[in-house]
This record gives sequence, C-alpha cells and structure tokens, in this order.
Amino acid sequence: MNPSVDADRLRADLEANAAFGRVEHDDPEKRGRTNRTGSEANAAARDRLVERLAAAGLDVAVDEVGNVLGTWTPDSADPAAAPVVSGSHLDSVPDGGIFDGPLGVYAALEAVRAMQDGGVQPARPIGVVSFTEEEGATFGDGLLGSSAATGETDAEAALARESDDGETLGEALDRIGYRGDDAIDPGTWAAFYELHVEQDTVLEEAGADVGVVTTITGITHCEATIEGEANHAGATAMGDRTDALAAASEFVLDVEAAANAVVDGSSASAVGTVGSLSVSPNATNVVPGRVDAGVDVRDVEAESTEAIVSAARESLARLERERGVETSFERPFDVPPTHMSERLRETAHAAASGAGRTAIDLHSGAAHDAMRVARVTDAALLFAPSRDGVSHSPREWTDWADCAAATEVLAGALARVAVDGE
Repeated sequence: MNPSVDADRLRADLEANAAFGRVEHDDPEKRGRTNRTGSEANAAARDRLVERLAAAGLDVAVDEVGNVLGTWTPDSADPAAAPVVSGSHLDSVPDGGIFDGPLGVYAALEAVRAMQDGGVQPARPIGVVSFTEEEGATFGDGLLGSSAATGETDAEAALARESDDGETLGEALDRIGYRGDDAIDPGTWAAFYELHVEQDTVLEEAGADVGVVTTITGITHCEATIEGEANHAGATAMGDRTDALAAASEFVLDVEAAANAVVDGSSASAVGTVGSLSVSPNATNVVPGRVDAGVDVRDVEAESTEAIVSAARESLARLERERGVETSFERPFDVPPTHMSERLRETAHAAASGAGRTAIDLHSGAAHDAMRVARVTDAALLFAPSRDGVSHSPREWTDWADCAAATEVLAGALARVAVDGE
C-alpha cells in the first residue's frame, strides 16, 4: 500500500516546470520564476501539465476559471464513485521559488504513476488538480480557482477580476486557451490531499520527513486610515502638528505589542503585521497628512485573531484622543481557521509509518487551496521540509530527496483512501 515513487521522474517534472518564467540570478543558490496567471509562462506550464497528465492516461478537464483536472479511472475503479483528488497550483509570486505549488501538482501526478507502476487497484478514480490563481499575484485575492470551484466565489465575478493592465481573468484565460467548459466540483470528491513546501522550519528542526497539518491558520486583513494635517515641515512648529505618520508609527507598534501579548498569554502561533503603509503627500519637506495601513492578522485560534483586531481598533481610538487625528478601520477579508480531516490525517500518518518515514503534526501559518476544499469535502494538507523556512523567494529550496519522501507518503495516503473506497 506504499507505492514506490520515481524520484528522478518527479525531479525532471519540477525542473521542466521551473523553466517557465525562469528568472536569472547571478547567485547559483537562487532558482527564481515568475509565473503569473494568463502569462506566456503560465500557458506553457499548463500545456506541459496537460501533456503529462494525458501521457499517464488521465482524462483532462478544464473548467471556466481555468482549473485543470486529470482523472485516472482504472478498470478496478467504479467510474461513478466519488474520486480521491490531490494537487495544488502552478502560478507563482513575482520571482518566487520553484517548489511552491508545482510540488503539490507533480507529486500528485507522480503518486498516480507510482500506483500504476506498482499495480495498485483503486476502487475509486484518482484525480490530479491544478487550481488557478492561488497566489493572487495578478487578479486579486488568492485561492481564486479553488474558491470558485467550491462555490465560495461566483465564477462570473472571478472571471471579471482585472489585472493592473485592465485585462480580466476571463480575457486572459481566453487568450491562452484555458477558459474551459467542463465541471470541476470539489464537493463531489471523496477526499482531497494537498502536498506543499512547509514555508517554515518546524520539519527541518525536527528532522522529520513530512508534516501533517492539523489546522490552517485563519487570516484577517484590515485597512486602517489615519488622517492628520499636511503642512510645511520647516514652518510648522512641533506643537502645532497633527502628523499622521507619527501617529501611524504608534499604531504599528501597538499591533505588534498586541500580537506579542497573545503569543505570551494564550496562543504561540498568533501573528500580527502592519505590512503596508501609504503616506500622503509622501514628501520630505511636508508633515504627513494621511496614512493608509494594511494589517495582516493570523492564527489557528479565532479568539486570538479577534483579540489582536480589537487591540488595533483600541489603538486608533487612543490616537484620536491623544493626537487629534481622525481614523477609520475596515475588515474586508476574513477567513476563519480551517481544521483538516482527522480521518485523512490518520491515513497520512499510517502511510508515513508504512513507508518508514517520520511524520509530525503541525499547523500552517499560510493559506492553501486545501482550506477552500475543506469547506465542501474532507481535506488534508501535507508539508515537505523547507530549507531555512524560506518561500516566495528564489532562495526557496526543498531537497530533491525530501520531495520524493513526501511524495511517497502522499502516494501511500492516496492509495489507502482510494483502494479502501472509504
């Protein structure tokens, strides 16, 4: 029940995919790629995936938002049975790494080929999926393809999203030939597994081969505006200023302090970040009149997120009282923590044990397509180790042997679920 994967074949797939949108660096330690949804690189990556799926005997479907699904239905499987599916995404952030996303897609394909080579006879079809626009680097919010497939985002609304150049997702998919008309509905799947690089150092520090995610963190994005009064930096006395940026600096520190308080008091996994500041008029000789701040709050416990968001609101109220600024606060993006299927987690641990691999439980501090799929069917997320925890960077690296080891666990988990028919 533990099919042997071909590490060289998996590496060849990942190396080939890394060439699409490759970014050259003088440092040989850096392997960058820019693979934006709708780009020539993205089209080429999709074309190669479809070719590899077909070569392995999978039937390929493409839905209206460009999600790609290959399905293997061997003679042993009931074609009407709900399939077991695995996959991730092919798109990247600008100058991102070569493993984030593609490892999950090609590991899923390699798991199918390993089952084929090993004579595994599943009772269910097995699918390999690549979701569109997971990173959100071109058409807005991330997890777009999985969100549309699961019905959380209206497909027409997704297709109407525009890039910075004014092109819609629908137009981009039409241009590259990946606006399909097939139905891809994760709600009809029996189970979903996603393999991803960890993007942290827990596995590396533990010396473990694979991580079995218990919970994917909740994510909240808030937008704070602080308005003071722009005035001449030389002619305005210090006591006569209403400096929006000075007030914003206190807000940044207050959010940091709130997150640290939660970490010390209740949840070590909580984080709070003011990651963007837009200063107006942004001139050296002008007292700043307005600051727009972007806040990112995450944790596996919803209560921790609420505590940090409440502290951010309280900080703004204090700044109004003490500094005379006017503030506003909005919360446009809010995704609750997502728990992974206990059944599928247990199966992953069994697969790791059967393969002689070390698996540990951990949480995910980043969002993944599995959290969308988990809303409509059982889902699990597995991690492969990341060197120094670096990701979204050309320095992202997972050793080839670690890719193969994690894929072996994935293959064993998929085989157990598909063969048992449960």
